[in-house]
Amino acid sequence: MIDKLEAIKGRFEQVSLALTNPEIVSDNKQFMKLSKEYRQLEKVVKAYEAYRKLLEAIAFNKEVLESGDDEMRELAKEESEPLQLQKEEQEATIRNLLVPKDPQDERNAILEIRGGTGGDEASLFAGDLLRMYLRFCENKGWSTNLLSETPGAVGGYKEAVVEVSGDDVYGTLKFESGVHRVQRVPATEASGRVHTSAATVAVLPEADEVDVEIRDADIKMDTFRSSGAGGQHVNKTESAVRLTHIPTGTVVECQEGRSQHSNRDIAMKMLRTRIYEAAVRKHEEAIASQRKSLVSTGDRSAKIRTYNYPQGRVTDHRIGMTMYNLDAFMNGEVQEMIEALQFAENAEKFKQGA
Repeated sequence: MIDKLEAIKGRFEQVSLALTNPEIVSDNKQFMKLSKEYRQLEKVVKAYEAYRKLLEAIAFNKEVLESGDDEMRELAKEESEPLQLQKEEQEATIRNLLVPKDPQDERNAILEIRGGTGGDEASLFAGDLLRMYLRFCENKGWSTNLLSETPGAVGGYKEAVVEVSGDDVYGTLKFESGVHRVQRVPATEASGRVHTSAATVAVLPEADEVDVEIRDADIKMDTFRSSGAGGQHVNKTESAVRLTHIPTGTVVECQEGRSQHSNRDIAMKMLRTRIYEAAVRKHEEAIASQRKSLVSTGDRSAKIRTYNYPQGRVTDHRIGMTMYNLDAFMNGEVQEMIEALQFAENAEKFKQGA
């Protein structure tokens, strides 16, 4: 492992030097690519440097135990066990960082949230989830763009589609795909009884134009009038667009833009992503047939998480993790749960690789 870490450190130094080269700085595409690699390598290098300091501390501690005076040896004995525990924890962190990444992880993502069982309350919960993810994205410094929305009758959303752009977006959000269940007294319930409702979340890796070739002849385009809160533009022009990809039967709609041309561009991006995502799912299923993943992203019908408002808790059923900070969680503090899911998946991959 040390040899591998030394090689990574060497590459990190190369990339650091390259980022000071004026030719690379002036080449925006190359600069962005190397900047992303720098940030990824930096995590490993920092963990490695902390590990080396621990090894040095353990070596010094061993010397004191062998040749120090009585008082120093006593202090060294007290430090031996904590240092060993820190070493094991740091080794686990490094192993986690060294697990090969899914090539899709660096991509931007399309986040789709839909109200499920529970009627109006499901739409309200879908709205709460959308707000939660938007806050989380804001905390991460990611940019978001609402591509499509269908408001619920009493608030929230029947459906919302958001484009999320930033570093490692898909790799961070992909484990959120699945059925999210809420247990609470609905705002629409007069008797005060706790109800169970659900919303589904799908996270798709965004496709580039080079990833999916879509022929114009394979697309059927329909236009219709936008629906919305009102105003002169709404319901007067057929600016909303529906695209159907004939070979796969994939259908997308967009009515968020002010023009038909804008909506077609957005719809094409959504269509390309849906078709690309189907290919990714097929690939994941092929892997899953060989390896039963603990936190698989493949089955969107699986109930993955419960949000229990009376008890103030959120439970992820895949890793059996329960947190009692529901208010903060719904306000975007999701990072701890996502890190636990990533760690569980990487541990599974590492075990399978071993």
